[in-house]
Amino acid sequence: MDVKGKTKDNIKARLDIAFFCNCKNMELVCDESRVAKPRACFLLEKNAQLLVYKWLKSLRFPDGHASNISRQVNMEECRLYGMKSHNCHVFMQILIPLAFRDLLSKGIWNALTEINHFFRDIYSSKLNVDHIERLETIIIETPCKLEMIFPPSFFDSMEHLPHTSTIRGKSWRIGPV
Repeated sequence: MDVKGKTKDNIKARLDIAFFCNCKNMELVCDESRVAKPRACFLLEKNAQLLVYKWLKSLRFPDGHASNISRQVNMEECRLYGMKSHNCHVFMQILIPLAFRDLLSKGIWNALTEINHFFRDIYSSKLNVDHIERLETIIIETPCKLEMIFPPSFFDSMEHLPHTSTIRGKSWRIGPV
């Protein structure tokens, strides 16, 4: 969403792209007297950002289920303020595929949706062994897709936790309790 002061897509990140990655379309462009930062493929245009914020502002949930997300939208500054952890989980597990489906390219939307579905499924109350094995395979590929889209500075230890922790071998309760 390119929120000023919060984005990790800065000059240092673009220098890292030139050094570590092979993404020529995201490297800094140097002219005689200035350096330009090309628009990243994952950034939304201003009118697309406004669409997302208007959509979030119009959302209504049942009482007690992320009921105040619409009150946390600041349309003038194009920002979300004061999201508690439950609202972040609702946004991450439910709203991301809906909010960005028509606004992002198919590859970026698919990668975000995969990580969204992983967390939604892993937090579900019922899991079976086949589903867990499929999740283990998916969570190895999904961060790789994200690493091809976002600059290296986006990733810290938190982005790598889902695929470094193992699901297999833990005691999972399958079926009714």
